[in-house]
Amino acid sequence: MGPLHGVTVIEIKGIGPGPYAGMLMADLGADVVVVERASGPSGIALPAETDVHSRGKRSIALNLKTAQGLEALMRLVANADVLIEGYRPGVAERLGFGPDACHAVNPTLIFGRLTGWGQDGPLAATAGHDINYISIVGALAAIGQADKPTVPLNLIGDYAGGSLFLVIGVLAALLEARESGQGQVVDTAITDGAAHLMSGFHGWQNSGFWHNARARNVLDGAAPNYDVYTTSDGQLISVGALEPQFLAALLDGLGLSEQLDFAAFTPAAWPDTKRKIADVIGAQTQQHWLEVFDGTDACVAPVLDIQQALLHPHNQARGTYVDIAGVPQPAPAPRFTRSDCATPRPPRAEGADSDSVLESLGYSADDIAQMRRDGSVT
Repeated sequence: MGPLHGVTVIEIKGIGPGPYAGMLMADLGADVVVVERASGPSGIALPAETDVHSRGKRSIALNLKTAQGLEALMRLVANADVLIEGYRPGVAERLGFGPDACHAVNPTLIFGRLTGWGQDGPLAATAGHDINYISIVGALAAIGQADKPTVPLNLIGDYAGGSLFLVIGVLAALLEARESGQGQVVDTAITDGAAHLMSGFHGWQNSGFWHNARARNVLDGAAPNYDVYTTSDGQLISVGALEPQFLAALLDGLGLSEQLDFAAFTPAAWPDTKRKIADVIGAQTQQHWLEVFDGTDACVAPVLDIQQALLHPHNQARGTYVDIAGVPQPAPAPRFTRSDCATPRPPRAEGADSDSVLESLGYSADDIAQMRRDGSVT
């Protein structure tokens, strides 16, 4: 049933990190009702029925600019545990379902807000995307080659700094509400979350182990024992042999134990050592090195794309991916010893559950028909 079975979440449809947060909670057993736009998807959002982030959810399409559409939302709010939204600050209030309005009908509601810059601050009202949010907290500047940062998809900001921190905040607030009997607002800023993810590097810098310049640090690709190498067939392998015993296993497998000692892995020697390792790895195929290091602690792995990842034996053995309606995708995570997170239902089209959701809120067939005629629901 999932550990969040019995928790009802209203997700006001947005893009990216909001739907992913809703998917995480749906995967864990929550009943997530997505409030879609009555006019259909907007911007760069995928149609709901093709969006993996829509799996396991119910969908109702409401026009929140009409009185009937807003009333239907507030009926949902009255019976929910959580509402999450990703509008710019003040938009939910202008539409009539800000925290004050929602808490008036449900004082225990957890109102989760997810924005790039947060609910206050000089940038709060301005537009932005993942690349901008991770720019101002030091994350983007730390990733990449010496001459230019590398854009790390939108994983660090949107999904790690945004979605995950929103879910953490919502679940923490739910636990607190069990004691206090009161709801509250969770203000999740992607900038705050992404900054939090950099906490370890602040400690390293304070201790003198981290240089602000890229490609000068152990974990940013400068060290020869923590980098990606090209094999003779043009494939890639990742090497992460940081600890001495793992480094010894790496050198043994490469046949370099006699040529390289631990002094070769001091920063001054990194460039020369990296060239030597690259030459050895580049002389053989990826498969050769995978066979050499199979079962060892050398911390070597193939660099796979998302299609190749489906076929890796470890991922297949653990069931890391599932097939839902013909679409391979990550299985629910994490896993629990007693709570069964079943394979999620396929994504539903916008408004596919409008009638059944409205009926559960007490609307009659005539009421629903009238709401469709006046454009309050689709």
